[in-house]
Amino acid sequence: MTFQPTTWFITGAARGIGAHTVQAALAAGHNVVATARSRHSIATVHDRLLALDLDVTIEAQAHAAVQAAVARFGRIDVLVNNAGYGQLGLFEESTAADAQAQFDTNVFGLFHVTRAVLPVMRQQRAGRVLNLSSIAGMRGRTGTALYSASKFAVEGFSEALAQEVAAFGIFVTIVQPGAFRTDFLDGQSMRTGSQSLAAPFADYTAQSAQVAEGLSARNHQQPGDPARLAAVLLQLAAHPAPPLRLAAGSDAVEIIGAKIDALRGELEAWRGVSVATDGKF
Repeated sequence: MTFQPTTWFITGAARGIGAHTVQAALAAGHNVVATARSRHSIATVHDRLLALDLDVTIEAQAHAAVQAAVARFGRIDVLVNNAGYGQLGLFEESTAADAQAQFDTNVFGLFHVTRAVLPVMRQQRAGRVLNLSSIAGMRGRTGTALYSASKFAVEGFSEALAQEVAAFGIFVTIVQPGAFRTDFLDGQSMRTGSQSLAAPFADYTAQSAQVAEGLSARNHQQPGDPARLAAVLLQLAAHPAPPLRLAAGSDAVEIIGAKIDALRGELEAWRGVSVATDGKF
């Protein structure tokens, strides 16, 4: 039986994938709670839209936003945890404060919103949680250490949460976008390390420049269409048995497939050493 969502709660709704998802859900006839650090940055206006201020790093704001959503629409059927940004650059270019800020938004912010929404969905005995991860949540690469760490955390959290809430009719899906043509690589969505590469970090100068050049070259050249991804999110929300993970984009399929093959190959190559650690008790 197809799930029939009526009310969506979307974080990071001012631009990019979040904004496109707001538009797609409204066009499909749903109620939408669109949240951003400033509700005034949400351009869409509609009588079925409730725009709210929400800094996901502030837990009290998450609970207040959920209360406002239920007061307006009576329920929350779909949570789209989309708010986040990329802390990009080499690990030693970043500081402890950079790492804390990355996790405060991408991980703990997602926790805050999910913790606020789940009691509503449990009471309904139905709901969909769509957590936006990334191919960086399956494969780390040069220049993505902190961002990948945050998305790997989202992956593990979501996989465990899916098992905990399944008995209440709540499904969790991890969406793993590849490169999508949004403002993700612009200054407002991407941050770079605040650690100077002066001595003793000068060894990284050439590598850092290569990473920066690669990011610049890919900006606004990404193959993914955020409007098409938004349409897929609507399909996932309505599906009676949505997947735990969905790779989004041909690049994501290729990259994740290669990672799976590499893991299998390494596992088999080292199987003898791995199983030798079993005790003879």
